[in-house]
Amino acid sequence: MGANILVIKLGALGDMVQALGPMAAIRRYHSDAWITALTTEPYAAFLRASGLFDAVWVDTRPSLLNFGAWMGVRRRLRDSGIGRVYDLQTSDRSGWYFRMFGARRPEWSGIVAGCSHPHANPERDAMHTIERQREQLAMAGIDDVPSSDVGWATADLSEFDLPNDYTLLVPGGARHRPAKRWPQARYVELARKLRNDGHMPVLIGSAYEVDVLGAISAAVPGVVNLAGRTNLLQLAELGRRAVHAVGNDTGPMHLIAAAGCKAVVLYSHDSDPALCAQRGADVRILRRPTLDVLKVATVVAALDNSTPSVV
Repeated sequence: MGANILVIKLGALGDMVQALGPMAAIRRYHSDAWITALTTEPYAAFLRASGLFDAVWVDTRPSLLNFGAWMGVRRRLRDSGIGRVYDLQTSDRSGWYFRMFGARRPEWSGIVAGCSHPHANPERDAMHTIERQREQLAMAGIDDVPSSDVGWATADLSEFDLPNDYTLLVPGGARHRPAKRWPQARYVELARKLRNDGHMPVLIGSAYEVDVLGAISAAVPGVVNLAGRTNLLQLAELGRRAVHAVGNDTGPMHLIAAAGCKAVVLYSHDSDPALCAQRGADVRILRRPTLDVLKVATVVAALDNSTPSVV
């Protein structure tokens, strides 16, 4: 099936990782088409490296009052020759792009009113992201959607000078959702346990989490603190080489799990693994009403367990 194709996925990291399977299916289905991804700056290099797209456009998120910028976006969309759009974001913002095409709208897979290939399931919001997107694509004619594969996401880690035996710890998460974070003191306790057992703890987080990771590394001398130092390709490589990983329900854990790492992900009742759980070859989910009741011994036992599970 020819024609220019646009795939919209703006973020966030966990959603981006879980959209890689649908993106691969779109690439295979439209093998002779020019396929463009529309994303945001944090994910542009990542999608370019994937080999799934012929071009990557960056949504600079102009404000509603920036009329000139929006006119530029509209011209780009209308002049691009796009014949079909796969809206994997399905947000108010991506719906706005649909309206910007005007009367000459392309075929559109998504949920915006008036689109040609709607995901017509009123229960879609009760589905896990992966099953929801698979069903959306099936309704647009694409039946074979693989799991997310980040085997292409490779990077040089020599600058970090890591030992062969290390465990990734991901203590961060969205600042506005503190209930999704296991207490900092528990990460300190876990890091000490790992260190004593011969597994080097390696702390992963964004530049916005320097304070949390810094406090843990200060309390446990010798751990490796990579706060703000890793890009997405390096994060996938770190996950691929790690012995195991422990982290909150946050974006990096999706990428680490997809890389095949033995991962233990910690959930409170502030998020539901039935809707958004990390997927990978070896993932364990630990969920408690509040994370302050989750003991380090339980997490260590999950690391040692050879059977992926939800507990």
